Amino acid sequence: MNQKLQEIKKRCKELRINQTETEAILWNFLRNRRFYNRKFYRQHPIKFSINNKVHYFIADFYCHEYKLVIELDGEIHKKQKEYDEMREGLLKGIGFIVMRFKNREILENVGEVLNKIKKIIV
Repeated sequence: MNQKLQEIKKRCKELRINQTETEAILWNFLRNRRFYNRKFYRQHPIKFSINNKVHYFIADFYCHEYKLVIELDGEIHKKQKEYDEMREGLLKGIGFIVMRFKNREILENVGEVLNKIKKIIV
């Protein structure tokens, strides 16, 4: 395994250990095929290449069957809008479906969030 991938996997593990409150809430519904028997991963590396150079994004949640990336936006995302837009555009450009939810959506109405996800995977 190359050095970059080892670093990414280590970072994914750290993110899983230090998950946010909203990640924990949503993960409780998605884990272990609880949600319509679909397999979701959390803090999962997404590999892509630009100009023959390999890069990775870490998706908060990922369902390989539908190439569905789910991102939860906390306070930090207010400061990195351009990066998030670039990342989302790139992911969509290589065939991924990207859904973004604000943390308050998870906290205030996780049922509605789950309904939106359900429309993609059912």
